Amino acid sequence: MFVVAIAIYIRNYRQRKKEYLNEIEIKNEIHQRELLTTQLEIQQATMQQIGRELHDNIGQKLTLVSLYTQQMLYENKVPEASERIEQVSQIINQSLQDLRNLSKTLTDDNINQKDIKTLIQEEVDITNSFRKCRVSFDYNFDTLDLSFVHKNVLLRIIQEFIQNSIKHADCKNIFIKLNTSEEILWELKINDDGIGFDTSRVTSNGIGLTNMKNRAKIIGADIHFESIENEGTQLHIILNKAS
Repeated sequence: MFVVAIAIYIRNYRQRKKEYLNEIEIKNEIHQRELLTTQLEIQQATMQQIGRELHDNIGQKLTLVSLYTQQMLYENKVPEASERIEQVSQIINQSLQDLRNLSKTLTDDNINQKDIKTLIQEEVDITNSFRKCRVSFDYNFDTLDLSFVHKNVLLRIIQEFIQNSIKHADCKNIFIKLNTSEEILWELKINDDGIGFDTSRVTSNGIGLTNMKNRAKIIGADIHFESIENEGTQLHIILNKAS
């Protein structure tokens, strides 16, 4: 009986220890998500401030310069000078429009007011306008109803991947696919045809990849990153409906 009692005690102790460790693991996971969420909120607040500053400060100054050039164009009587002033005016107006688009991208209002398909297409169009790399976007849905958090995570990850590919991968093409089905809420695949790199030789994931992983963790999405030298880089993120 004594041996049986000891065995039961040990079994119960191990069970309580296992439950305790599971509880600690769950709490740590919750804490990690809260920490990542806080980091995202700080980033969002910073980006909102930058967006407002671009719109209210630099945007107003460019508008004022545009008005001055229009006045110079009206008052000037020399045809050669008028042509140059007109060219300057067009550059300023285009820069002002680009600044407004950037300001909208950085603020929450743009994300709240538009669907994810439109948001991604706008980012694709902006990138293609620079003619450094050709970006294509494919999807298998007409509408995809997502919360602000999900739209924000998707958009920021896509922006991060595009920026990294253009800056480091020397790519000619970037392919973006966003799909949904009965089993998953959404699935994002992005890949480029750049120089890639050997992931086994990388000692640090870098800020860009870390940001993408952290954003995916916030919403509980599974993320897979793969890169092969001279073949390109691919990012695969999937979010099940149960998440």
